[in-house]
Amino acid sequence: MKKITLLLFGLLVFYSCLNNDIDTPNYRFEYLPIDSAITPASFTLGEIDTIKVKYTLPNGCYSFDQIYYQTRDTTRIVAITAFVQLDEDCTEAIIQEETKFTVKASQEEDYVFKFFKGKDSNGENIFEEVIVPVN
Repeated sequence: MKKITLLLFGLLVFYSCLNNDIDTPNYRFEYLPIDSAITPASFTLGEIDTIKVKYTLPNGCYSFDQIYYQTRDTTRIVAITAFVQLDEDCTEAIIQEETKFTVKASQEEDYVFKFFKGKDSNGENIFEEVIVPVN
């Protein structure tokens, strides 16, 4: 009886290690450049302001996922994260969209926003810097 149980357990472990491509998700996430950003002229300490960004989806396989927003001291790095479907028949339509996000001015120093603009020929990230003073 122990040998049968051991054999069944071994088969279960072997089967669980098999590579089943059927269950593998066929998508990826990608950072998209920000075409333009509209920021306020200044922030008021303790208040919430809205920043509007425009971006372009290269084809129908791309869809908006979220705003990438990373804080480093007084600098804020901003990009668009897109969900990309792979191995799908996609429309070739280029779609320009816009989204907004809010910022609560919680520091007295000026905010430095670095909006992702893409990559250069060496694969280095390119950013557009916008400084927003705090009143």
